[in-house]
Amino acid sequence: MLSRAHIDRVVGAALEEDAPWGDLTSQYLIPASATATADLVAREAGVFSGGDVFAAAFALTDPQIEVTLRVGDGDAFEPGTVLAAVSGPARGVLQAERIGLNFVQRMSGIATLTARYVAEVAGTDARIADTRKTTPGLRAFERAAVRAGGGRNHRFSLSDTVMAKDNHLAVLTADGTDLTEALRAAISRLPHTTHVEVEVDRIDQIEPVLAAGIGTIMLDNFSLDDLRDGVAQVAGRATVEASGGVSLETVRAIAETGVDVISVGALTHSARALDLGLDVRVDPA
Repeated sequence: MLSRAHIDRVVGAALEEDAPWGDLTSQYLIPASATATADLVAREAGVFSGGDVFAAAFALTDPQIEVTLRVGDGDAFEPGTVLAAVSGPARGVLQAERIGLNFVQRMSGIATLTARYVAEVAGTDARIADTRKTTPGLRAFERAAVRAGGGRNHRFSLSDTVMAKDNHLAVLTADGTDLTEALRAAISRLPHTTHVEVEVDRIDQIEPVLAAGIGTIMLDNFSLDDLRDGVAQVAGRATVEASGGVSLETVRAIAETGVDVISVGALTHSARALDLGLDVRVDPA
């Protein structure tokens, strides 16, 4: 969940970046007494995410601004839908407009793309999950957007889970150490609550990794046939995650191999910002 403190910290930094010495345009062109009303309007269909973040941009700029959300995170909408209403001092509304839009467009774009992936695997047991391929500093926001789209979150950071990838395994076994024994030795030093995932890129790596007692095995860039064979070989002894080569065109076939999780970096690193607009009406002073 996104905490209020985290939202305020990140949005506050964005506002500071955008207007470090104030909004010169609004200060010199807009009377201090002027008020404004505005509607956040969808220019295209999508799934909403980032309502609290959008509202924070205005509240942190001027506490007198009121934001009323018309939809909730995870709600689908059509073009022309009014997603939120804003009212208050015109200077503050105009100053916060771009930052509020940047966040809600980005988050709604991620939620919308995630929902498309989730829809593609409907009827299978596969879960769609994100990755650490997020915008630096915005991971919690982008992860919340994935959840709004019906996806699941992978580990949040390097501190959450042991996840050994190809480069880790190369270093671990560089001196000729047996892979199974090396993993067992590492696991024996971990707290019993720590989850361990290991990535493999060949079928012959599966058994040595499973023998170490890991919780999740990631089959990276496997062909569909190898994914099916890998799922059969694992036979329920660990959670099976598929990664690599995942797109909207391929995800259904990957899901039908029987994997438990499909991790998709594109959810966050390739999502397009959704076309949302703020239609502002400035009242005369």
